Amino acid sequence: MSPRPIPTRAPVPQRRLGPLRSVVGAVATVAATVPLEVLLRAITLRNRPYIPWIFHRGLSQSLGMVIHTHGGPSPDGPVLYVANHLSWVDIPVLGAHIRASFVAKSEVRGWGPVGWLASFAHTVYVARERRQTAAAQKDELAERLRAGGSIILFPEGTNSDGQSVWPFKSSLFAVVADVPGIRVQPVTLAYTKVNGLPVTRRQLPDLAWVGDTELAPHALAFMKLGKVRADIWFHDPVDPADFPDRKALARHCHTVISQRYRRLMRGEA
Repeated sequence: MSPRPIPTRAPVPQRRLGPLRSVVGAVATVAATVPLEVLLRAITLRNRPYIPWIFHRGLSQSLGMVIHTHGGPSPDGPVLYVANHLSWVDIPVLGAHIRASFVAKSEVRGWGPVGWLASFAHTVYVARERRQTAAAQKDELAERLRAGGSIILFPEGTNSDGQSVWPFKSSLFAVVADVPGIRVQPVTLAYTKVNGLPVTRRQLPDLAWVGDTELAPHALAFMKLGKVRADIWFHDPVDPADFPDRKALARHCHTVISQRYRRLMRGEA
């Protein structure tokens, strides 16, 4: 009796159609939300934070993200959300579940359509390499927070490689001293599964966007992965007054975020 031939695995549909699905979904999301935001700004001269929230949700779905949340955003505002940073995908993933503005390096403003969409989402830009502008940047963040808005800060200052959470820069934590009643909430973000299987070390470069990798090739590779699970872990909010200085506050946030990140990547709850 001849041995039964080993069946070949058919291509996974979501991998084959991923880029097309993502592009069509992104275009549809932009078409549905951007004109409405532009119209409302022209009429009322005010930003509508819920429209970028809807935009991020639509974009996350078009990218094939499966987002699991643990806990939730603090109901008491204003809030400075502190999160680890892995990829450009972090923006729609976090933006889909947190109604807040992001803090980004000033160069993002000039990234063509990406920069325009970042501004559409009410991003606050900072020049991380210019110490002489630190006071003005802190004042801009404080003004946004005092007005009742919340902010998402990536204190690593750049995208990590997904192996671990890199050290936090504490400079922008100084904003908490200028905002009465502010809460700081650490948030851990991890991409833990691809098509239902745990993420391997080999897959991390397709998930984490680091170094000099160009955005377009990385985005295309990401879209081909299929269904990517993202875990968002909301830690307990803290009162900045409970810490002696901004460096101690930054260390606390780094500790709880990095510990949870290791556990999530090991598949632990």
